[in-house]
This record gives sequence, structure tokens and C-alpha cells, in this order.
Amino acid sequence: MLKFLLVCTLAVASRAEITEEEDVLVLKKSNFDEALKAHPNLLVEFYAPWCGHCKALAPEYAKAAGMLKSEGSEIRLGKVDATEETELAQEYGVRGYPTIKFFKGGEKGSPKEYSAYEKAAEAIDDIPFAMTSDDAVYSKFEVSKDSVVLFKKFDEGRNTFDGELTKENLLAFVKANQLPLVIEFTEQTAPKIFGGDIKSHILLFLPKAASDFQDKMDQFKKAAEGFKGRILFIFIDSDVDDNQRILEFFGLKKEECPAIRLITLEDEMTKYKPESDDITAESITEFCTKFTEGKLKPHLMSQDIPEDWDKTPVKVLVGKNFEEIAFDPTKNVFVEFYAPWCGHCKQLAPIWEKLGEKYKDSADTIVAKMDSTANEIEAVKVHSFPTLKFFPAGEDRKVIDYNGERTLEGFTKFLESGGKEGGAPAGDDDDDLDAEVRFS
Repeated sequence: MLKFLLVCTLAVASRAEITEEEDVLVLKKSNFDEALKAHPNLLVEFYAPWCGHCKALAPEYAKAAGMLKSEGSEIRLGKVDATEETELAQEYGVRGYPTIKFFKGGEKGSPKEYSAYEKAAEAIDDIPFAMTSDDAVYSKFEVSKDSVVLFKKFDEGRNTFDGELTKENLLAFVKANQLPLVIEFTEQTAPKIFGGDIKSHILLFLPKAASDFQDKMDQFKKAAEGFKGRILFIFIDSDVDDNQRILEFFGLKKEECPAIRLITLEDEMTKYKPESDDITAESITEFCTKFTEGKLKPHLMSQDIPEDWDKTPVKVLVGKNFEEIAFDPTKNVFVEFYAPWCGHCKQLAPIWEKLGEKYKDSADTIVAKMDSTANEIEAVKVHSFPTLKFFPAGEDRKVIDYNGERTLEGFTKFLESGGKEGGAPAGDDDDDLDAEVRFS
């Protein structure tokens, strides 16, 4: 749970009688200037009666207004129906609901620092922003001067902003401090993990039930301190059923855990595996340092080559024989990249077998398949299942994506046309019907 607090010194001013609803001042174009004079420190909500967010905020907003009023606070809360007071809403740049602005010292329009704070608040939906001038709050949190403080219930508990107060600097401050040094992967945390700016993730696969769980977590967290803002440290409970697909994605089995892997989620996902199985702060730091320095080679999974890989109509490819077969300059090779659990792949299987049977005696055409959950290759990045790619004969290592109908007739026409009927240059396809295999 994160909370933002802008701690600021505010001035005392006189008050004037203005209509109230549940202790919230009802503001209009006709009394807005008067309200600013009567209540120099005024927090104003611009709302729309039909807005769901506004309705949800209303009881809490009224509760806060009542508390401030009963305590004799210098700060009052007001509201403007922006659908009625359109001129007022336009004057203060209201583009969405609710929009909340703070007016200090009776000034029309927030001072620069408050404006930056407001804009940062508008850009972040899941962290509450607040302001206070209460001496008791200063005292309780040992704040000696006007500050921006991020409160959180993990790691160091709070972070104090240091620097020029701009929207950009505040957003960067939030992004750097809003997540724990080590974050557990769950359905709730996944959006923050994948939606953040940090695209390099190191993962610790470890069962929570392990006797040395806390020791390994402490080592992992210690290493995380040196890479804050550069690499996201993520813990995955390898005993949880919902996490088994992730283990499979990294070629891991439960009995192989604890284990560490690193992945980059840029345009192409790239995986890395440490040379050592040791889970110590020192070994993890060394691994991450080599990664940041560009000294690691990607880790590509591969099964062993089956003895009968070429004895069936559909040839079986793995990482270790892919290059030799797919890029054979004398052969046209049509490959299905599949996942054993993929429903679309299971539906395609009998058709793909018929296609293999049709071309099993061909001198220059090979129909093949590769389990991409257990095999990876540098030349082809698979993002969804099934992915169908054609590797035509020749020395130029050309790759063509198949975008046509997944029927025997469609596949046959594609092969007979040399990859022209139903094909597209590799990388142009983005089939939304496919089962996504992205690490998510």
C-alpha cells in the first residue's frame, strides 16, 4: 500500500459563508472568487454527476471535509459540477473527472510546485496523493520542512523526494520507489511488473515451503539493492500450480528449483542463465553485473535430438538440429512451432500430419514441427502458438510467415506457390487468434 503526502506550510485566512453539502463547499462561477478569498487554502473537486469515479469518491471526500471542518483546519474542501459550470471547468483545464486542484493563498491557479504535484497525481491512478499542513502530522512523521514523502508498507517504509519539484521528476521518483526491492509474482502484481519501465527482470524460482526459503530470499534482496531502477527482482513460488506455465517457459521443472533466470522484455524476449547454481548475494550480483555490462550470452533451450526424428512424415526438430535442417539450402522446410498444451495446436495436429504424409516422399520439401516450450533458436523468436514459418531453399536464409487458412488445401497451395499464396515476410504477422505464450 502506497500513499503520497505533500507536507506544506499553509497560511491562515478568514472564512465566508458559502452553501455547503455534507461540509463540502458548493462552488460556482458566481461565488468562486469569493470562496478563494474566504478560504485561501481550498481543495476543489471538479466532478460530473454521472461519473462512477466521482460517485465512489463522494463519501470519502465528504468525510474528509467534515474532519477538516470539525478540527478547525485552515484547509476546506469544495466541489464544482463541471457539467454545469463549463466556463469554470474550461478556465482550469478540466479534461477528465474527477479533477482535483488545490488553491493556496487565495491565488487563482495553483503555484508551480502545487501544479506539478497535481499533474503527477493525475498521471497515477493507483496511488493516493494527499496534502497536509497539520503540525501534528509534521511531528508524528518527524518532518522538519516542506517535503514530498512517499509512504509504503515495505522495505524502508518511506522515501523523501529530493530535487526540483516537476511532474517528470515526481513520476520518476514514484517509479523508482513504488515497488519492493523483491516483488512476488501474482495475478495482482503482474500488471505492475509488465507495465513498468524496467524491462530487465531477474527471477528467483523458489518454493515457499523450503526450509531455507528466508535465507535465500535475504540473499536475493541484498543483491537487489545494487540494481534498483535497472533490474526488477521477482520471486516466483515454484510450488504454486498457476506458476507452472512460467517454469515451463524457462525450461524448468519443480524439482530443479531453486533456480535463477534473467529475461529482457524488449522487442524480443531474451533469456539468460547463470553459470553457477549458487544463490548468494555475491553470485547474483556478479551475474547481474555481467548482464548490465553486456557480457552474457543468451540461454537457448534445446532437447536432445530424437533418434527417430526423421522417421515420421512430420520431422521432429529441436534446438540442436534446427539450423542444419531449416536452413538447408537444398530444401524447402515448413515448420510448425507449437506448445503441447495449446488448444489451437491440438486442432491443427491432424491436418499437419496429413500435410507431412502428402510430402513425405518429396525430394526438396520437408514438413516439420518443433516444441517451442522446450527448444529455442536465435534465428526465430516465437511469441504465440502455433507459429508457422516457411524456410525456402536458397542461400539467403529467407523466412516467410504463413498467414493463410489452416487447411490442407491452404497449406498445399502455399507450398506449391513457393510461399507466395498465404505468405508474408517474417515479422509482419500478428495473429490475435493464437494462444499467447508471452511471459505473463
